[in-house]
Amino acid sequence: GSSLEPQERSMEVPMELPPEAGAQELLGYVGIDAVLEQMKVKTMKTGFEFNIMVVGQSGLGKSTMVNTLFKSKVSRKASQPGQEERIPKTVQLQSVTHVIEEKGVKMKLTVTDTPGFGDQINNDNCWEPIITYINEQYERYLREEILITRKRKIPDTRVHGCVYFIPPTGHWLRPLDLEFMRRLSKIVNVVPVIAKADTLTLEEREEFKQRIQQDLKAHAISVYPQEDFDEDSDDRLLNDRIREKIPFAVVGADQEHQVNGKRVLGRKTKWGIVEVENPAHCEFPMLRDLLIRSHLQDLKDITHNVHYESYRVRRLNESNRP
Repeated sequence: GSSLEPQERSMEVPMELPPEAGAQELLGYVGIDAVLEQMKVKTMKTGFEFNIMVVGQSGLGKSTMVNTLFKSKVSRKASQPGQEERIPKTVQLQSVTHVIEEKGVKMKLTVTDTPGFGDQINNDNCWEPIITYINEQYERYLREEILITRKRKIPDTRVHGCVYFIPPTGHWLRPLDLEFMRRLSKIVNVVPVIAKADTLTLEEREEFKQRIQQDLKAHAISVYPQEDFDEDSDDRLLNDRIREKIPFAVVGADQEHQVNGKRVLGRKTKWGIVEVENPAHCEFPMLRDLLIRSHLQDLKDITHNVHYESYRVRRLNESNRP
């Protein structure tokens, strides 16, 4: 026992040194920060996928809004040019995929439109085709994941975000809006927006937004970004500011106009031009930042770790039942 005492004392000496001095003397520069650059280069080579769904009645500017978001013609009309556009008798889902590249970063973008939603006299269960489509994408990913010999990269067709367009009535949310968001918020990230907000005055817009927030709270509807998934205090502060602005009052436009010597996207009216990217005119920049710039990866993470995980657990429990 006494022979081990000097050895124990020698082991205690390095732990008493200051951390900074020990790190400088023993380690120096290791190069761990190069991992971020490796991840960036690999992601730029392989690219990434982002799937977005737009839901709302006809004439609310869904296609125009998607084109404005990505500054490109990425949406597809329900009918060909020169043909009469007819409202489908049932909800029909149409998906179109594009590969967008910006500064060497490639993104495979899939936009899913839902023509026919809310356009009928009887809209009972009009959300069923949308729920079925979202679950089908989860099922497709699950089947690829449980294979014995899996692909190195499983194709991801899961819906990462659903933008729900609310008609600018200026009153309360309709029962259809409440029922849709109540059902869909449990399986996908729902982002509500007030469509064609330039038809409302600033006072009407603010009152309508407060009424929508009251409706969502009264019916316990959790839209994105959800409070339960805030990871730390910094995320909570950022998301609290976003939650105060939801639903975003947006305006879409695909035409440029001359304003003070600059070309801007906007809608021309008799009294002036509504600039889409001007925060004083509408909240489209906030929606764009949320979907593309600041929370795109978070949308994908919550889809994979929360919504898809709950679907996977439910399906595996069903398959294990006798």
